[in-house]
Amino acid sequence: MISFNKKTNTFRIETPDSDYIISIINGGYLIHTYYGEKLGDDDVTYLARPREYGFADNPIFREKHSFLDYIPQEIPTDGLGDYRRSALAITNTSGNNGIELKYKNHEIIDGTLSLPGLPCVFGDKKTSQTLKITLSDEILNVEVTLFYTIFEGLNAIIRSMKVKNLGKDHVYIKKALSASFDMDNDNYDMITLHGSWARERHIDRRPVHMGLQGVVSMRGETSHQEHPFIALLDKKADENTGKVYGLNFIYSGNFVGEVQNSQFDFIRVQMGINPENFSWKLCSGDEFFTPQAVLTFSNCGLNGMSQSFHDLYRDHLIRSPYKNKMRPILINNWEATYFNFDTEKLLDIAREAHKDGIEMLVMDDGWFGKRNFDNSSLGDWTVNEEKIKGGLKHLVDEVNKIGLKFGIWFEPEMISPDSDLYRAHPDWAIQIQGRIPGMSREQLVLDITRKEVRDYAYNSVAAILKSANIEYVKWDMNRQLSDIGSTNLPSDQIGEFYHRYVLALYEMQERLISDFPNLLLENCSGGGARFDPGMFYYSPQIWCSDDTDAIERLSIQEGTALIYPLSTMGAHVSVCPNHAVGRVTPFKTRGYVALSGTFGYELDITKLPPEERAMIPHQVELYKKYSPLVREGNYYRIASYSQNNEYDAWASISKDKKLALVTFVQVMNHPNYKTRFIKIPGLNAESKYKITFPDENQTEYPPQILTGKTIMKAGIGIKRLWGDFQSLIIYLEAL
Repeated sequence: MISFNKKTNTFRIETPDSDYIISIINGGYLIHTYYGEKLGDDDVTYLARPREYGFADNPIFREKHSFLDYIPQEIPTDGLGDYRRSALAITNTSGNNGIELKYKNHEIIDGTLSLPGLPCVFGDKKTSQTLKITLSDEILNVEVTLFYTIFEGLNAIIRSMKVKNLGKDHVYIKKALSASFDMDNDNYDMITLHGSWARERHIDRRPVHMGLQGVVSMRGETSHQEHPFIALLDKKADENTGKVYGLNFIYSGNFVGEVQNSQFDFIRVQMGINPENFSWKLCSGDEFFTPQAVLTFSNCGLNGMSQSFHDLYRDHLIRSPYKNKMRPILINNWEATYFNFDTEKLLDIAREAHKDGIEMLVMDDGWFGKRNFDNSSLGDWTVNEEKIKGGLKHLVDEVNKIGLKFGIWFEPEMISPDSDLYRAHPDWAIQIQGRIPGMSREQLVLDITRKEVRDYAYNSVAAILKSANIEYVKWDMNRQLSDIGSTNLPSDQIGEFYHRYVLALYEMQERLISDFPNLLLENCSGGGARFDPGMFYYSPQIWCSDDTDAIERLSIQEGTALIYPLSTMGAHVSVCPNHAVGRVTPFKTRGYVALSGTFGYELDITKLPPEERAMIPHQVELYKKYSPLVREGNYYRIASYSQNNEYDAWASISKDKKLALVTFVQVMNHPNYKTRFIKIPGLNAESKYKITFPDENQTEYPPQILTGKTIMKAGIGIKRLWGDFQSLIIYLEAL
């Protein structure tokens, strides 16, 4: 519920477990007063310390700088005396910085708002509300509207901002973040996600120190290296206890997420578009909308935070018709063949895959132009009939006759210098005139901010999809942006390029899912470099990482599931030695780890050892049985191999607490092992549960019945699993 108290000039934004309070003081300053556990129905404006240093009398004439540099601001601005990090910076035509915002009006509406060209949360008028607070700077003639959206039953607040130029002259936005709030530092820790290619989203927890700390991307995408997510949490907070603040960004480009601990031990937390290399020319009457940022608060640890993010994204961001459906079990030929395949090889894989219950064949890179390695043909989206003999429709029809659906790989944003497209339109590649552009993977990036380029790329994809019964697309991006130049933008608007690129990407994918509404779209960027909530608006799943090793995936999927639903994580079973790390793990363990994702195969089934091949039908059966629970249930982290260096465990528990699937992976075996007791949170304490170990020897693990209270407090016993990388699953069903 959102309310405004006229007596205290206070806004209160209430979620089930939190209050977010904003006050108007001193003639119009918007003050962040409180965010955290629910409070009583009191006047809490004193929490902003308005009377310290005599600020409440009149700060304007004597101590304005001290006032601005001290108070907890809801929208800190640049240039007038708050020397902490700003959330909004604007330059006028004279080149002067400085903006001061004062309260103008507000509106509380039922429902959500749409943001032009941007992904955004959605909901109906009965279960969602939005607060709009409008402020203005009468000198600049700029109006700023802050948006706050909440949903019934969710501990999430979604923030964004609109900047409108009411003046006659243009101005330049130099910085426009989506969320900012200040609070006392209660000796918090901070969690961020970091990594690299094939090592995405590893959890990093450390104390908040003085000064500035955070995460950024300047790569034109969210990146493998850092992620648009920050959590602040109590020192003793763990998976199930303690206060946790989470902040995530619904955007797929350059971002910044910062925590600044200032001289008074006050923390400023911010998230938004990275201001480095950013500028936006705002002409008279124009508006600029920032992407949405998501704030969550949990008073029951990290699992509470995760479940808030998961529920929000599943119910109010993902639009795909597949979001509540079981995804087809696919087999992708990339690690099976790389570029060395033809029609008959793909049909061989399809025939064998169908025998074991696999439902879709995906043809990956190498089917177009003269693409026999990664150094040519990107942009030439015509079928190579020397490989695909008889044409694409013939191949798809034959795969369909076998009984499988068909999917295909594209990299629409890229261009190879060795391509017909580049020879015809070298200026279509992003580049700085007079400078040789740098390449990565021997490819350049198309300037999709130009309409003719964007239309060419989209129409090329659409023509292929119309030519045959293609039901799945993997949209890849294998390099980041650099050498930023444009023949399309004037010199004073080059700073708009990165954001315009993301808007162009969104436009292309919106066209794709509108023209092909039944298509299953999976986004990818060299693995997981574009795994962000902005892409969920267009695709219900994203390829989690190019590293399919089951043990590496424990840390990758743990960090990913900290924010994102398991149903969004592209996860496959691949061969060993693993192609990324060379490790050998049991086929059963590979299957269990992939089961906590979209599930599929990344291998040549025609060459699989017989003992592994024989396990595929059972893995398919497990997926079909447990997929609804994994897709829709509450996720709980139980143990983290990245922390204990021995074992990993997690659970998916149905919303009604009647069913649970627990996955246990013993990474390191050691002598003198004792039975390990796994405590499973999130159950109904009074219910009795039948506990089974579906794939284990029933003599070793006979079914048993325990109360939820016993399982949560004492745990279920796991005996020694002989050898490294062993695993099991546990199924609980309330009686």
